[in-house]
Amino acid sequence: MIILGIETSTEQVGCAIGGVEGVLASFHAARGRRHTETLAPAIDFIREQAQVSLSQVHVVAVGIGPGLFTGLRVGIATAKAIAMALRVPMVGLSGLDLLAYQVRQSPRLIVPVIDAKRGEVFTAAYRHVQGGVQRMSDYDVMAPHDLASDLLARGDDCLLVGDGALRYAELFEDNDRIEVGTVAYAYPSAAALVELAQPRAVREEFVQPSEIEPMYLRKADADINWTSRESA
Repeated sequence: MIILGIETSTEQVGCAIGGVEGVLASFHAARGRRHTETLAPAIDFIREQAQVSLSQVHVVAVGIGPGLFTGLRVGIATAKAIAMALRVPMVGLSGLDLLAYQVRQSPRLIVPVIDAKRGEVFTAAYRHVQGGVQRMSDYDVMAPHDLASDLLARGDDCLLVGDGALRYAELFEDNDRIEVGTVAYAYPSAAALVELAQPRAVREEFVQPSEIEPMYLRKADADINWTSRESA
């Protein structure tokens, strides 16, 4: 079973292809937010490297957010178009789940933190379980200072990963129970998306393209600005 994974919810554009034998090829680039221009050639590149044709793809997996509105729209629209053209089902996964999965071996509380811009972050909390991670809280959007206060109050040993953790790392420096991960774990990985989607595909936990919706957690910036102007 061949799975094509597409993850564009952050500044990074990523795609990967693989199946039961693991990830066969992947591509990730995080410069310039050129999601539209980068994604289609990247998919062609990984197909050629893996020697897989689009007709051999059985499932399309996509990152559904939360993250950047433009990036999410590009990735989800592309994934839906491919799935509908091939008449194959889809799997949708959160970028926060992907970040946590990338450090799944950590015994600490795993807290992925994605930069939401406008002085906010997207986050959730996870624990290591056999074979992966289990989410311990709802997906949330909050101010970085509030997250730092919440983690201080919990008193857990924590590992923070994601571009939001890196951007606001100074807020966590005074808490010796918190470690901020390296830039290697700054963005959700399309390779992790394929790995996580594979067992779901085996269990036939699919959705149809029409059922895939982005996880925004808040209004788009344009809607926020319009509401602010109306209030004024």
